[in-house]
Amino acid sequence: MSPSTPIPVLIAGAGPAGLVAALTLLRNGIPVRIIDKEDNFRIGQRGPGIFPRSLELFHFLEVPEVDEIGKPFNLIQAYKPGTVEPLKTFPMCAYTEPTPAFPIYNPKMIGQQTLEAILRSHLEKNSTYVELGSELRSFEQDGDMVRAHVVKKQGDKEVLETINARWLIGADGARGITRKQLGLTFLGETRDDVLLVMGDIRLVGKGIDRMHYHNFGDLKTATLVLRPTDEVGEDGFQFILLGQGLNSGNLTTNKEELYKCLLEMTGTEIEFKELIWASEFRPNIRMVNKFGEGRVFVAGDAAHVHSPAGGQGLNSGVQDAFNLSWKIALVEKGISPASLLSTYNTERLPVIAEMLGITTELLDRTVGRTESTQENAFERGQRLYMLGVNYRFSPIVVDEFTPAGPVNAYGLVQDGRLVAGDRAPDAPDLVDINQGKTKRLFDIFRPAYHTVLVFAPDPAIAAPLLSAVSQYDSSILRSVVVVPSSSTLPTATGTASDLVLVDQGGHAYGGYLVKEGETRIVVVRPDGVVGAIVGGVDGVHKYFGQVFSTI
Repeated sequence: MSPSTPIPVLIAGAGPAGLVAALTLLRNGIPVRIIDKEDNFRIGQRGPGIFPRSLELFHFLEVPEVDEIGKPFNLIQAYKPGTVEPLKTFPMCAYTEPTPAFPIYNPKMIGQQTLEAILRSHLEKNSTYVELGSELRSFEQDGDMVRAHVVKKQGDKEVLETINARWLIGADGARGITRKQLGLTFLGETRDDVLLVMGDIRLVGKGIDRMHYHNFGDLKTATLVLRPTDEVGEDGFQFILLGQGLNSGNLTTNKEELYKCLLEMTGTEIEFKELIWASEFRPNIRMVNKFGEGRVFVAGDAAHVHSPAGGQGLNSGVQDAFNLSWKIALVEKGISPASLLSTYNTERLPVIAEMLGITTELLDRTVGRTESTQENAFERGQRLYMLGVNYRFSPIVVDEFTPAGPVNAYGLVQDGRLVAGDRAPDAPDLVDINQGKTKRLFDIFRPAYHTVLVFAPDPAIAAPLLSAVSQYDSSILRSVVVVPSSSTLPTATGTASDLVLVDQGGHAYGGYLVKEGETRIVVVRPDGVVGAIVGGVDGVHKYFGQVFSTI
C-alpha cells in the first residue's frame, strides 16, 4: 500500500506501556495509532502487582477502575515441605496507613489481562482502537518523519502498509524490532540456572484456601506460589514455579507433567479443572544503553527486562510511557523544543539501572542464591512502592532552596525533604474560595498541563507572580494560589489564577514544607513530579525557559 497520511504518533505494542503512552497522548489531544502483532488480546494475570506510584499515575489519567477493582495483597502462608501443614504466615506488603501527602500507600493486585482491558476501554472512549494482527517489521527515519513498515494480517493474506508518523514509540517487548533496528545495546545476563514457569489455573485443593497466598517448597531447590484470584474464576489461581532445582522440560506443553509437579510440591489432594495458560522462561537481566534515537523511542520491556521478583517491570514500563508522552505532546504542539525529549533518557536511565539491581537482589533471595528466610525473600518493602523514585538529577528541574547532591534514583518515601524532581505530594481539605467546594491537589494534577502552585499569605501578594505565569501558553498551564487558613479573605476573588484555595487542613503547606507567611512557587509537571521550587518570577522563567520553546 502507498504511504498513509502522516499521523503524530505510532505506538508499536499494546501492553501496559503502549496503552499508557496512547492514553497520555490522547489526554493531551494528540491522535495516535496503536498496533500489536498478536491476533488476539493476551490472556493471563502475568504481572499483577500495581504499586502506589502507578496507582497515582492511573488517578492522574482518570482511570479509577484500577484502584477500584484491584485487591489488597493477602498474607502469605508457608508450609512444611511436601505438606499443607502451615509453618508461618507473614505479609508480603505490610499495611501502611495513608497520609494526606500519600493517600495511596498500599499496592493492589489486578491481573494484567484486566488492566489492559480497562486501558483499552478508555482509548475506545476517544475513538482509538488497538489494531491487532499488525506487526512492525522495519522503519526508517529522517529529520521530519518516521516511515514504519507494518504487515497486517487479513485472513490468510499479509498486507504491507507504510505508516508515516512524526514519532514512533516502541513498546513491542524484548523481542520487538524497535530496539534492534535502532541498534541499541541490550547488555546484561541470562540466568540459565533459574527456571520460572508462570500461568493461570483452576483447581480445588485440600487445605488450599482462598484467604492466603500459598508458598510451597524451599529457597534452595524450588518454590511454588499459588495466588487465588477471582479474575480467573471462583476456583482460579495464578501459579509461579521458580527455582534452581526445577527441571526444564515440558511443563508448559504437557499439562499432566505440570499437574504432577504441583501435586508433588503441595503434597495434598488436588482436583485440576483447567489450565488457562502457562509460559516458561529464564530470567533475563538487561537494559538499553539509551531510550531512543531521533524520532524513535523504546519503553517498557523493549528497554529493560529482569526478574519478576519485586513486581517492578510493568510499573516501570507504564512510568516510562508517562514520562515520555507528556514531553512528546508538548513538542508535537510546537510549545517545547525537540531537545526536551532527550530528558526522557536522562531521567529514566538511572531509575531503571537502580531497579535492575533491586530486582536481581530479590531474585537471589528468592532462589536461595543469597542467605535468606522466606519472609525476607518475599518481603516487598516501601522502596518498591516507587514513591521515592525521583529525577533530582534532571537537567530541567530547578530548585532554589536545596543544593544539588548525591542522588539515589529510587530515593526514600519520606526523608523529611521535598526537592525539585521528587514526586509531588497530595493535599486534601483545600477550599475553593469562589465555589466553596473542597478539593485535593491530586484531582487538579493532570497530564495535559503543568500546575503552578503559588503559596502566598493572600492573593494580592501572588498577583505579580501570576502575571509572570500568564506569559506562557494558558492551554498547558493551571495556576493555583494556595493561602493559609489564617488568611482573611473576601467570599470571592477576581485573581488571575485558575483557582484560589484555602489550605483549611494545613496539608498543602505541610506537605510542600512552606512556612505560613512565606511566598513560594512550586511547579508540578504533567507527570506529577515537582519541576521547580522557586521563590519568585526569575525562578519561574528559568524553569519554563528550559521546558518551553518561547515565552
